[in-house]
Amino acid sequence: MLKVAKFGGSSLADAAQFRRVKDIVTADPARMCVVVSAAGKRSKKDNKITDLLYLTHAHINYGVSPEDIFSLIEQRYYEIRDELGLTYDLESEFARLRTELNRDISIDYLVSRGEYLTARLMSEYLNYAFIDAADCVFFSYDGQLDYNKTYAAIAQKALKTPRFVMPGFYGALPNGHIRVMTRGGSDITGAIVANALDADIYENWTDVSGILMADPKVVKNPRPIAAITYQELRELSYMGASVLHEESILPVKEKNIPLNIRNTNSPGDAGTMIMETIDESSAPARMITGIAGRRSFTVLTIYQKHISTDTRIIRKTLEMLEACKVEVEHITLGVDSFNVVIPTAQVRDRIYDIIADIKHQLQPDRIKMDDNIALIACVGRHMASVPGSSARLFGALGEKNINIRMIAQGSEEISIIVGVDNKDFEQTIRTLYDGFMNREE
Repeated sequence: MLKVAKFGGSSLADAAQFRRVKDIVTADPARMCVVVSAAGKRSKKDNKITDLLYLTHAHINYGVSPEDIFSLIEQRYYEIRDELGLTYDLESEFARLRTELNRDISIDYLVSRGEYLTARLMSEYLNYAFIDAADCVFFSYDGQLDYNKTYAAIAQKALKTPRFVMPGFYGALPNGHIRVMTRGGSDITGAIVANALDADIYENWTDVSGILMADPKVVKNPRPIAAITYQELRELSYMGASVLHEESILPVKEKNIPLNIRNTNSPGDAGTMIMETIDESSAPARMITGIAGRRSFTVLTIYQKHISTDTRIIRKTLEMLEACKVEVEHITLGVDSFNVVIPTAQVRDRIYDIIADIKHQLQPDRIKMDDNIALIACVGRHMASVPGSSARLFGALGEKNINIRMIAQGSEEISIIVGVDNKDFEQTIRTLYDGFMNREE
């Protein structure tokens, strides 16, 4: 059994969190490979090390002394090292870095030092080998990850040092210069390591006990999701749920490696298990896996007789929206009309110009516009096989007098999307959650 364990910034914020991480790692001999983010916030008013490093670079660019901010970074790492009784030579690291704090320093290199130094301390604390991501995570000059080269390099490193700590978030360009990933890049690094080593489980340790069925800012104490498929996760993520970035899932999805989201501060919680397929034999799954949504869409309904048999106007409308760089979220088709759902923010200042162009070029019978529309998705892998799921959804909304403005269902039949007025967004999510959960108690 081999587990790759990735720990986020909140799991590494101070010496106390380092101790929790060590307890987790040493509790299971299978946790042989550890990937770390830079030290995160210790409290809501605190700063992430990564943010402080970005701010340091901004000060340099504007000709302002970065000394005060850089001293805060130093102090954080000294406190962690000294409280844990470690011996790593941070003084030399910071002295060398100080000499490089000028306008020539690469922002990617500077920001990557957060992960680098966190990994250095953690590798000493765990007595694991340190592997620098710059030596085995490779980018091409266009910024794309070279997955095959990276997988081979990590596998080769692991043969020599099977227990290791690696910093996430960065790698190297062909010329050896540091390149960082997007925010959340440490999640990507962890998934890459899991793929390269054919891990049995990829554990992503953070500050929550898995994925919740709904946004806790909207629904009070929503239940955690015990198990979810990658497909369901994509649906929820697309509809606005705060979950892992898709790029951080693909490397493990490719090999069907289970991804377990765990809570560093509550290691006894099972968290959420994400898999390609789920064995439901032990316990029946709920009809609804999760509920998510987004506000502020505009719906254009275009009327044209017999549009279902002559779809040229649909194709041309989509081409016009593409030329305007407008994303189309959903399309529904009727006998004599179709509608397109687009983000209001992308068309707010030009929607009437777009409508005028459609009228001029395509000459439809009529166009109607509705804005301030919110989309909410109920996602569940069992919805297609359970009779009455749609009736339950619409009945719950009807009982609360919530007006449904539009309805769409994905082709895979694992989600039903309803459009409501923005003002009904939160009430709709709460109504759907309560409606399904109360009937499944």
